[in-house]
Amino acid sequence: MSSRRGLPDFRKMRHDRHFVEELASKSVVGVGVMLPVSQIETNREQPRTNLGDLSELTESIRQRGVLEPLLVRKVASGRYQLVAGERRFHAAVAAGLTEVPCVEMSLSDQEALEVALVENLQRRDLNPFEEAEGYRTLVEKYGYTHEQVAQAVGKSRTSITETLSLLNIPPAIRDLCRHADITAKSKLLIIARAKSIDEMERLVQAVLEEGADREALRALQATDAKQPESTGPTPAPPRFRPIQLRYRPSPTAPVRVSLTVARPGVSKEEILQALEDLISKLRSGEFDQRLGNG
Repeated sequence: MSSRRGLPDFRKMRHDRHFVEELASKSVVGVGVMLPVSQIETNREQPRTNLGDLSELTESIRQRGVLEPLLVRKVASGRYQLVAGERRFHAAVAAGLTEVPCVEMSLSDQEALEVALVENLQRRDLNPFEEAEGYRTLVEKYGYTHEQVAQAVGKSRTSITETLSLLNIPPAIRDLCRHADITAKSKLLIIARAKSIDEMERLVQAVLEEGADREALRALQATDAKQPESTGPTPAPPRFRPIQLRYRPSPTAPVRVSLTVARPGVSKEEILQALEDLISKLRSGEFDQRLGNG
C-alpha cells in the first residue's frame, strides 16, 4: 500500500480565492500554475464512471472561474494528466476556459489512481455501487483495511463494511435496482442480505410495483425467511423485469437514447406518447440549460 494517504495537506487552501488569484498571476512558484486545457489529458482509468449533470457547475465556472485547483501530474514535456478534478475540468472546457489553475504532484501510476480514488470517494455524489466498487479497489488493489478506508474517506468502519456488502448483489440485480431507482443504501442493504437471487428480485419488485419503504422490505424479508424450504420443484410465478430499450443512430453518434419500461402492460402508444412529450420539451428549450445550450 502506498504511504500516501489521500490528498496532500495543502488542499486545505482549495477554497481560498486569494490562492487562486496568485495561481493566475503565476507568482506562487512550485505550488501551482495556470495550465492550458489543451495540455491536460484525462485518466482513462480514473474511478468515476458518471460525471452527472455539469450544467450548474459549468455556469458557476463561467461566472466565477475555477475556484478549486485541479490536481495534475506531468506525463511528458508540456503534457499533464488529470489526477483529481474530473468534473471541474470538463465543466471548465464547456464554459470556454482556455486554461485552469492546477497543482502539480509527483506521483507514480499507482499513486495517481489511489489519490483519484480517495478524492472521489470523499465526495457525496457517487451512487452506492460506485462507492462500494471504489472501496473494494482500495482493499483488494492497494491493501487497505476497512479501518484505513474509513480514515481515508472520513467515514466509520461500520459504514465501509456495510457498503462493501452491497457487492453481494449480483450485477443483474444491481441493474434492476437502478431501473427501479433504488438509491437509498438502507434499502439496498436489505436486498444484499437476502438469501437468494429470487428473494433479491422479489424485494426489488416490491419497491418498483408497490413503492415499498424500508420497513415494508424488512417485513417482506422476514416473511421470506419463515417460509419452509421447498421439498420439490415448484414453478415460481413469472415476475416482470424492467425492459430497457437503447438506441444510437450510429457507432460514432454523440447522442444515445435509453428508455426503461418499468411495469408490465405498457402499450406502444404509451411509449410513443412519452417520447413525443420528451421531443416537445426539447423543442421548447426546457432542457437547454442542462444541455449547455442556454
